[in-house]
Amino acid sequence: MKYNPKQIKADAEKLQPAAKQLFKKIRKSPKNLPETLFHKYHESVFMRIDCLECANCCKNLGPLVTYNDLEKMASFLKTKPSFLLEKYFITDEDGDIVFKSMPCPFLLPDNYCSIYEARPKACKEYPHTNHKKIVQILDITLKNMETCPAVLEIVKGVVKEF
Repeated sequence: MKYNPKQIKADAEKLQPAAKQLFKKIRKSPKNLPETLFHKYHESVFMRIDCLECANCCKNLGPLVTYNDLEKMASFLKTKPSFLLEKYFITDEDGDIVFKSMPCPFLLPDNYCSIYEARPKACKEYPHTNHKKIVQILDITLKNMETCPAVLEIVKGVVKEF
């Protein structure tokens, strides 16, 4: 199934009011209930959705990259972290290391990642819907609905059930 980024964003905008209202409730709810629901939907949604059919995150979102990530990437690519830093990254106004441009320079035409084994931690953990303390990242989840069809489906499920 091919995903249309514009449709994902439009669907996210429609769901956003209900999601914002739900997230307010979640912040006040019993401790483990939100995580349990998010994790339940995370598992079921990712049984149906194949990230390689979309890769919208790799095309549009630049992950935060740590020095540890740079070292792993450099080792994998048999180069120096300083080379990668100069060629692919900038330090933004917050002091974070991010890609100079998108899509990700390591994204291949078939949506595979050329450095998958050494990809940044933020990429490994995306879309964060199985985060142990989801309540702490609800704002990120709301934003990720605009990019990731899986997050959109997960939040739809949680909104229906909560």
